[in-house]
Amino acid sequence: MADWQTTVAPPALARLLATARLPEPPGAARRPAYRALAARIRLLVSEGRLPVGARLPAERELALALGLSRTTVATAYEALRAEGYLRSRRGAGSWTALPEGSAPPSDALHPVPPDEQGNILDLGVAALPAPQPFLSAAAARAVDQLPAYAAGHGHYPTGVPVLREAVARRFTERGLPTTPDQILITIGAMGALHLVRQALLGRGDRVAVEAPSYAHTLQALRLSEARPVPVPLLDASPVPGREGGPRWDLAEWRRVLGGAAPKAVYVIPDFHNPTGALIDEEQRRELLAAARSAGSVVLVDETTAELGWGVPEDVPLPRPTAALDRAAQVVTVGSAGKLLWGGLRIGWVRAAPALVRRLATTRVYSDVGAPVLDQLIAAELLAEDLPAVRAHQLTRLRDTAEALTTALREQLPHWRFTVPPGGLSFWVATGGVSGTALARAGERSGVRLAAGNRFGSDGAFEHHIRIPLSVPAPAVPAAVRRLAEVAARAEDDGGWRGTDDNQPLAV
Repeated sequence: MADWQTTVAPPALARLLATARLPEPPGAARRPAYRALAARIRLLVSEGRLPVGARLPAERELALALGLSRTTVATAYEALRAEGYLRSRRGAGSWTALPEGSAPPSDALHPVPPDEQGNILDLGVAALPAPQPFLSAAAARAVDQLPAYAAGHGHYPTGVPVLREAVARRFTERGLPTTPDQILITIGAMGALHLVRQALLGRGDRVAVEAPSYAHTLQALRLSEARPVPVPLLDASPVPGREGGPRWDLAEWRRVLGGAAPKAVYVIPDFHNPTGALIDEEQRRELLAAARSAGSVVLVDETTAELGWGVPEDVPLPRPTAALDRAAQVVTVGSAGKLLWGGLRIGWVRAAPALVRRLATTRVYSDVGAPVLDQLIAAELLAEDLPAVRAHQLTRLRDTAEALTTALREQLPHWRFTVPPGGLSFWVATGGVSGTALARAGERSGVRLAAGNRFGSDGAFEHHIRIPLSVPAPAVPAAVRRLAEVAARAEDDGGWRGTDDNQPLAV
């Protein structure tokens, strides 16, 4: 085992184990505690939620974190070693593994490798192809500008000035006056979130999050040993005939902010991932007021903010949440990846200039800036082509959403969903079928699916999946036919409910 591999702290593993739901036939007997613990660790490894090669806590430390006896943890570890899911070496500890001959688990939230794309239907990753011919034309213009930058070292910790100006201008156009010194360019939105998390959060700090929320952010919070505190969205599980879609439960937000006093709040108010919800300005104001009273920083994720494909052109969108901020408590994260192209790897932070300078100073210990050429391409697209690019991408998303609505209602009529006003996905309740069972059946059938429990901080939403709007509209009927086949296979396999193994591990 290499010494650079992930070390999972006891509290972080305890929280991951609490989210591991074990699909079993109804009526199965409850397992001994050591077997339940071993089964949950095995499930986390097989789903890719616990990386292969991750160093696990010592037996005594994990026993203390879980409220179990050391004998129970030692016996679970021994069972995992016998099955090939754990390896140990005296003085080096124990780390996760796969039985000999096993393939590493595929993560539905990671892109399908190029050499497998012809064999796998990817209904996991929510990302669009590049908008052509706009990307290629912008790249050509950016290459023409490159010689002026090539004469220097190419390191821009805060970002290339022309891109900072373009991002600031776009915020201003959307109703939030912004200057370039409030912008930090990062390597993607996850790079932005990582920098902000390092600057604002410490080990064990509570972070209030929507439930459901963006899976990668939830996992990053767990692995950094922050403590997500879920606040359920109202109507996150759609009811037939009810309009409006998900919205914030402000009474619950006030209760959590007042009681848990989280260090930060993480929300996605603009075409939320995974539900597509759009939060109105009044709710945003009320949440900001509650967060201000609790002393919580509000981290707003705007990576999907430009994707309002279901909003009529004559209907104004809510202003950015930071435009309603009177106390400089909002930090905004954005990205070029969802609207322009994920391959550009360009994200940004909008914050007070002092925080931008602080982030730029600390980032040099991990990276010294995003690639210059990528920044120049993004600047060209934002400054010259944004209206045309938005029209291109929103038309594609709208067409796919319409096709998906029709196909799901025809082929999976017992599944429930609300057509959102925008975003990159549908959030679908599967009529009681386990999302984990669907993902497993899909893997055997060449269909990648993102189980709903990946989007819950506490293992919730087991009977949901996220369906991305990344399939071209003409291919949607065939894709949903394959999805219906996977659903039938999962139901035949008994993927309906969990058992007592899903109760807390403490004994």
